[in-house]
Amino acid sequence: MSALLSEMRRNGFVAGIALLAALGGFLFGYDTGVISGAAPYLTKALHIGSFGESWVVGSLLLGAAVGAVCSAWLADAISRKWTKFVGGCVYAAAAIGSAFATSVVFLCTARFVLGLAVGTASFVAPMYISEHSPRRVRGAMTTFNQFMITLGILVAYIGDFALKGFAHNWRWMLAFGAVPGIALAISMALVPHSPRWLMEQDRRDEASQVLGHSRSDDEIDDELDDIQEVVEAQEATGWSEILSSKVRPLLLIGVVLAVAQQLIGINTVIYYGATILHYMGYPTGASVGRAVYLGIINWAAAGVALLLLDFVGRRVLLLIGTAGSTLSLVAIGFYFHEGSAFQHANTGLAGLAPVMAYLFFFEIGLGPIFWLMISEMFPLRIKSKAMATATVFNWVFNFLISYFFLRMTKGIGRDGVFWMYAGFGALALTFFFLKVPETKGKSLEQLEREVGAGSGERQQRRHGGPELGTT
Repeated sequence: MSALLSEMRRNGFVAGIALLAALGGFLFGYDTGVISGAAPYLTKALHIGSFGESWVVGSLLLGAAVGAVCSAWLADAISRKWTKFVGGCVYAAAAIGSAFATSVVFLCTARFVLGLAVGTASFVAPMYISEHSPRRVRGAMTTFNQFMITLGILVAYIGDFALKGFAHNWRWMLAFGAVPGIALAISMALVPHSPRWLMEQDRRDEASQVLGHSRSDDEIDDELDDIQEVVEAQEATGWSEILSSKVRPLLLIGVVLAVAQQLIGINTVIYYGATILHYMGYPTGASVGRAVYLGIINWAAAGVALLLLDFVGRRVLLLIGTAGSTLSLVAIGFYFHEGSAFQHANTGLAGLAPVMAYLFFFEIGLGPIFWLMISEMFPLRIKSKAMATATVFNWVFNFLISYFFLRMTKGIGRDGVFWMYAGFGALALTFFFLKVPETKGKSLEQLEREVGAGSGERQQRRHGGPELGTT
């Protein structure tokens, strides 16, 4: 652990880059969390029913899916940094627009545009950070994005609680989202391009200067040669390349990680956190306040993951986190299964504890590892397309789960919903155990070569689990 902290201090330039780039994660987290506290108030102000509330939440998610597709092209065409710059500008404008909404259609339109920026930022940030990071600390640096997502959620929860007694409070809650959007745009105008994008543009001298901030002199040429070898081996590739026999097994892992992250219900807990606590017996004001506790444990767990990912490894934390999340979902379902008399008599720790445990295990497992692994394991020539595909699946299932949550609680019951999520968690855990490889400690170029090698040439993994590129 001390070695990891020492490495992060030694790579202060990369840590700064990761922190600024992860402002995109912060705005993703802020908008994810703010709607939880704003929804009880804006639905009353705009006379929105449960159908409309589902669309207020879901419109952003549909926009994010579209934004993820567009960013795959933009990240290659105009660079990672300028794609994030555009995303920050769009987000700031749409956040202000949503605060002035006068109808559900107006609000949903503004939040769809917000989603375009959120989808772009969520896709590009892990790619940009991983391409700057030395392999020794790539997990921690890339996880800055997830850490900032959880910080954004926490800040949103605190802001919701602080503003709950103000007139037009929901408008202020939404408007403050412009601040991280502006901060992201300014930051991206100041940071350098990623060395891998520069090498793709045949700008080796600039790439060397960027690497000079975080690598020793004898490391720079070796790393540039590795990148150059991969770039020269690239051929013009289309979307069909991601379905090639060499890439398809990795794409399957990326898509399953993306879908599983949503099917275990994380964003229903985040988007409807105050609503779930209200189901547990808290009045509206108190449920908004208690949601802050959820934000704190969510953020703290992301900090734990940031410290452990390069020490323990991705695979171990993924298995532990998914198992813990699944068991916590079983406990939440039991809480609701016992009925309202039990719930109201045991409001407090008995209701909060399994939800907080669920968030803790999610944030040391599927939360950061999905974003980290899709930024690590795909060949450079199709990385943007493969990452975009996985990200789109993530946002589409985010929309489906979040949109139908309120309906499912009425159809199969609150206990049934959380037990359904637990069932998906058990299936995901089985898949992860059988299929997901360890990527810790390998350069992006090394992973590229392993994916491109024939099955007889692939190196056996040292940390257990399947080989890269196998099914």
